Amino acid sequence: MSKLIRIGTRDSQLALWQAKIVQSQLEHLGHKTILVPVKSTGDIVLDKPIYELGITGVFTKTLDIAMLNGDIDIAVHSLKDVPTVLPKGIVQTAVIKRGNVRDCLVFKDNEEFLSQREAVIATGSLRRRAQWLNRYPTHTMVGLRGNVNSRLEKLENSDWNGAIFAAAGLGRLDIKPEESFNLEWMVPAPGQGTVMVTALEDDEETRTICAEINHEETEIATTIERKFLNVLEGGCSAPIGALAFIKNEEVHFQGVLLSLDGSKKIEVQRTVALGAHHDLAQFCANYVIERGGNRLMDSIKKSSRNINIYSTKTLTEDQKQMFCDEVVSESSDFIKISLNRMTQTVLRPMPKNVVVTSKNAVQALLTNFSSEELKFENIYCVGRKTKRFVERKIGKVKHTENNAKALAEHLVEFIDGTNVTYFCSDLRLDDLPTILAENHINVNEVIAYETKYDSRKIKDGVEGVMFYSPSTVQSYKQENDDDIIAFCIGDTTAKEAKKHFKDVRVAKMPTVESVVKLVNEYYESL
Repeated sequence: MSKLIRIGTRDSQLALWQAKIVQSQLEHLGHKTILVPVKSTGDIVLDKPIYELGITGVFTKTLDIAMLNGDIDIAVHSLKDVPTVLPKGIVQTAVIKRGNVRDCLVFKDNEEFLSQREAVIATGSLRRRAQWLNRYPTHTMVGLRGNVNSRLEKLENSDWNGAIFAAAGLGRLDIKPEESFNLEWMVPAPGQGTVMVTALEDDEETRTICAEINHEETEIATTIERKFLNVLEGGCSAPIGALAFIKNEEVHFQGVLLSLDGSKKIEVQRTVALGAHHDLAQFCANYVIERGGNRLMDSIKKSSRNINIYSTKTLTEDQKQMFCDEVVSESSDFIKISLNRMTQTVLRPMPKNVVVTSKNAVQALLTNFSSEELKFENIYCVGRKTKRFVERKIGKVKHTENNAKALAEHLVEFIDGTNVTYFCSDLRLDDLPTILAENHINVNEVIAYETKYDSRKIKDGVEGVMFYSPSTVQSYKQENDDDIIAFCIGDTTAKEAKKHFKDVRVAKMPTVESVVKLVNEYYESL
């Protein structure tokens, strides 16, 4: 044919290799071609991981623009770098027979670090990072960008133990080091090891030409993988792996979704007859979604946004999922609890009236004594959760209030006798013992546990902080001076917060969940 096909490609060594393969196959069929190298954003910006560049199709966008501008007729890509939804007017027109799909570990010296607690592994891929940490959770991961040769050079000149590459890239450049092996357990990226060709949708002549080099089995397998990725709404910003292959007239599929730190993993495997595979990707993606995939993807998406709420108590996964879409949270414990040792003299004579204002005090009692030894006649406590814990572990609670001040006022009016044993922290507030003493009720304080501050500096941009006790407020102030919105679990905590912050809000119930609801109400009202 007389048409000259202009082949657009990135100008890296590997991209040029891929483009020349396509060029060779087209010219073998008698078509005239010319290579048109173009530098992409992904090649220019090498000091950030791919997922931080904020561009969809970081390695393909420049070629897409060149094609839409009429500067090239086709573009050659590594399929794993191509977004699952192509720009309007551009279509996939061919895939070349697939190469090695696996990831490859290149290491220095020896492989002993694989059995050791400490090791440093380099990769710029969230998927590789998450799967490695899932298998080796104590290892340290570092970023690695650049072309294949520069990455190998960085490994050689570093103190890292190893780095992860695509086996196909190393093989195509004929530079696979002896100190390397394929990671058969690691699920590859959708489309990994595959060269893809795109063209303009309305360029029927070029599409017809490219269809001559299309490899059907590779097309079937990679289409399934990319559909799985698309349904999960992934891309290079999510740790998603997928692999499909055809064997004995059957399509075999394996997919995985992980949390960014690799601590959570949802896997799926399924085999169907060739011809009955058209719903395979949807079925497997739904399987992952139904087993928590939606929640995992939501948390991954939020991780790319700035944190606007900080909790001074570590939140459970269920509590984190309660936040509305506008909230991106982080949490850690701003106080550490150390349970004290108590001797039998605490129970001699057995206290008649006992006050506990937290689960920590109950835990301290149970650490020192058996529940059978704790024969208290009247137990008074603060908080519904503390009450439930006491009644499950020790015995019936006579009365409970939402805060220590309210409990003290109740005791003044209704206590049976004039003596109280108060199991408390070394940093307890004065309200309860002061009110009782003023009303001629003797308070025997037993320091059941110690509260230690464990503050840390909060990142800029945090708008609100969740507090659960006066101690968490005091700990926070040790390292932070910003005037944030204080979301407080109760009035006692709010009283301390008002000493430091202008905007203090109080939850309706003294529970973590109620504080989360308070945060949601604020953001949903904006």
